[in-house]
Amino acid sequence: MGRVSVRDIRGMKCRGEKIPVVTAYDYTSAQIADAAGVPLVLVGDSLGMVTLGYENTIPVSMEEMLHHSRAVVKGTSKAFVILDLPFLSYQITDDEALRNAGRALQEGAAQAVKLEGGQRVSATVKRIVETGIPVMGHIGLTPQSVHVFGGYRARGQGKKEALELVRDAQALQGAGAFAVVLELVPAPLSRLITKQLDIPTIGIGAGPHCDGQVQVFHDILGLYTDFVPKHTRRYAEGFEVFRSALEKFIEDTRSSVFPSEDETVSMDESVIQEIEKTLS
Repeated sequence: MGRVSVRDIRGMKCRGEKIPVVTAYDYTSAQIADAAGVPLVLVGDSLGMVTLGYENTIPVSMEEMLHHSRAVVKGTSKAFVILDLPFLSYQITDDEALRNAGRALQEGAAQAVKLEGGQRVSATVKRIVETGIPVMGHIGLTPQSVHVFGGYRARGQGKKEALELVRDAQALQGAGAFAVVLELVPAPLSRLITKQLDIPTIGIGAGPHCDGQVQVFHDILGLYTDFVPKHTRRYAEGFEVFRSALEKFIEDTRSSVFPSEDETVSMDESVIQEIEKTLS
């Protein structure tokens, strides 16, 4: 069986089958997600904060995204891999957007791209899709616009903004997007948008009515502790587990418990004696 396809993703929505999506940034985490049966893996530009230590997603470059995408794709054999187009890689001109989307597939080995925005990017989405590159949309809280919004806050709680988000979702579907992420959108509005669309909605902090849910690998496993969003659910406390393991390693090294004889390469004692005799 090959990779999950856009057709498979559409089929999940038609069958009412919820779609789990995991954001992963490297070979090992991608291997784990793929082995667990995650059908969609997103190489998110949130890697800027989670793996590179940036304050937000804005400094992330196209080269960094391509680097991490290649690693993720190598770690998967079944999951459909989507690359986040980073800030200013698609906003300047449609030609540049198309060029970078093409790089995502050619150099990053991804199967699709994701970009932020609704009606204002619909023409760009249409051109990319017409070229043969699948596009996932992203509306609601769009982290690349964090300075415009004045922080990470919910979107669509008022009538005007809610109607804009509905129109954004419809515009993305009309442009040919195969799915749309709804981030920090009120649950009733997410339910309405999901009913309005034929393409799947993928929620993050958008309630249970979306067709799927996306979470970051490091959040699920409790590995990232700088910031814990309200919408995450930790299924393990990985940071504490790994810290404890490293503390034990330090203790064993300092007490000479590690390495043991079983963890050490041996050789014939007579050889050492001959060497010592030669040296003396």
